[in-house]
Amino acid sequence: MSARDEILARVRGATADIVTTPADRGPVAVVEETSPGESETLELFAENVADYRAQVVRVGPSGVAAAVAGALSEHGCRTVVVPSGLDPSWRAAAEGVARVLSDDEATTHLARDDVDAVVTASAVGVATTGTIVLDHGADQGRRELTLVPDTHVCVIRADQVVHDVPESVARLRPGPDGARPLTWISGPSATSDIELERVEGVHGPRTLVVVLVEGADA
Repeated sequence: MSARDEILARVRGATADIVTTPADRGPVAVVEETSPGESETLELFAENVADYRAQVVRVGPSGVAAAVAGALSEHGCRTVVVPSGLDPSWRAAAEGVARVLSDDEATTHLARDDVDAVVTASAVGVATTGTIVLDHGADQGRRELTLVPDTHVCVIRADQVVHDVPESVARLRPGPDGARPLTWISGPSATSDIELERVEGVHGPRTLVVVLVEGADA
């Protein structure tokens, strides 16, 4: 007899005289969950993103370029890297306040280390966790571009914000062929040292500015 069989035999012997019967608890109540409305989801998202010490800027579609330029100027960013598929108006806004590099110009460690900020779009936002997910499409660029610069200005549309993680996973991976590398961002990069002192900017950007685009311009 193997050790496994011996252990299982002892367990069976020790529990042989135990008889359990299901308790009659009556009918089970079924509680139907209803997802909150769009406005409640956006409020929750903005609240949780801010709770992570990120800056949230809420604008209409025509205000995105100004918000991008304002964030870069406010945080003293002199050099910015942008992915190749970034909205041209956002790039133009960045060029008005800083020297802009395309992602194919920041290909070495030294080049990326000299960059103050990165501007990207995003794939999905999760309201319950205050998380932004990048799937690194053309308007988000390579993963390393969002990890090295000290400031990340990230634009997300209201229709990209979902209530919870299951909804976000369903949207990010709609089928077996839809899998892509993902980066999940919950606030600026932060950790604690051995004395529990919070240190920011260790594993990614020290500053995260989230531009939340709501509604439609008249």
